[in-house]
Amino acid sequence: MYEPLFNYIERYARAGIADGEKDIIRSAFELKRLSKKQYFSEEGKVCLYTGFILKGAFRQYSVDDSGMEHILQLAIENWWIVDRQSYINQTPSAYFIEAWEDAEVLILPRAKLDVILTIPAIQSMFWQMSENNHIAFQKRVDDTISLNAVKRYENFERLYPQIVQRFPQHQIASYLGIARETLSRIRRPSSR
Repeated sequence: MYEPLFNYIERYARAGIADGEKDIIRSAFELKRLSKKQYFSEEGKVCLYTGFILKGAFRQYSVDDSGMEHILQLAIENWWIVDRQSYINQTPSAYFIEAWEDAEVLILPRAKLDVILTIPAIQSMFWQMSENNHIAFQKRVDDTISLNAVKRYENFERLYPQIVQRFPQHQIASYLGIARETLSRIRRPSSR
């Protein structure tokens, strides 16, 4: 059950994990199963965990005053899911994180974060993840302000084909900041 997490850590940390360190990681993380549509975290509540997805898919979103959803993140196996601001600062979340499919997640309670941060491979992994997240965020903002809807979708489809297959069009459109109807036109084979 922990092998995908260990593989992820070693891939991003580029360093091995000693057996004793694996025991620390196993004792810090817990397995959580969620049913489709079950919340991992809810708006207005503190996000208590960060989660490494073993199985399933999640979406992180906010809901505006008119009831419209705005997708912030779509995530699948071997990705992390968390409202980082709420989790780190222990403040109420502005987002919902919902299982889009039945899911299994290794969760790390905030209280155990400092324990695993004593492991050099974990420190390195979190640093690399933070760098990658920052770069991806910059690219997403740049694409949103500088590319038309067609190019945004083409880039997304090229980078994340598995997400395109697992989430409905309206959620992908929301994530990309384009209208559902526009995405429908883009995805029609005759329009490409």
